[in-house]
Amino acid sequence: MEISGVVKEAVGRKPQFIITTGGLGPTFDDKTLEGVAKALGRTLKVDSQALKMVEEKYRRYVEEGKMEKIELTPPRVKMAKLPTESNPLPNPVGTAPGAITNYNSVIIIALPGVPSEMEAIFDKSVAPLIKRAAGNVTFYETSIDVDGIMESDMAPLIDQVMHDNPYVYVKSHPSRTGEGKPHLELHLSTTAENSITAKKRVSKALVQITELAQMKGGITKPSKTK
Repeated sequence: MEISGVVKEAVGRKPQFIITTGGLGPTFDDKTLEGVAKALGRTLKVDSQALKMVEEKYRRYVEEGKMEKIELTPPRVKMAKLPTESNPLPNPVGTAPGAITNYNSVIIIALPGVPSEMEAIFDKSVAPLIKRAAGNVTFYETSIDVDGIMESDMAPLIDQVMHDNPYVYVKSHPSRTGEGKPHLELHLSTTAENSITAKKRVSKALVQITELAQMKGGITKPSKTK
């Protein structure tokens, strides 16, 4: 299975966290947790806590009049099957719980693919874990919009900025304006021991990439900051 191969390869690199999204639902093609279990040499089993979460969710649907009765069909029970030695993560929005597994100090987190569900579980259960692991490290990100330059023309400029600013990561997201002209949203981010250092790093890179884009004939404007 491709999922198990990718997870196994990722675990071999020994990161602190591996996060997957999607494939936790009741249908036959929702195979993410099966792949995770196979990669770790574990099996899938019905987790009592996860099953209780699923049952409580359907109980709420009945109370809200969305269903007539609670019936834990095999597809619904499937959502409570986790790799052995895993724990479920509550899903405040949807039905399928997330899952968290610790394997040789690598924390593997499986989240639903529905954006609202993924974000809800991440904010409630995952973000606190990452913040604790990061300690006092500060993340800082800012963005600018660039109009009039193709992403392929912007790529070498991004490479140059990242080379000159090794602690700053630059990601481009292309689209087009209403007039059909090239439009890019550039995200510049870094992590540092404090917010002052983080902002200085990103600000320096932002000035450089703005100047380079304008020299190429691009039109730049601030986008957003996190």
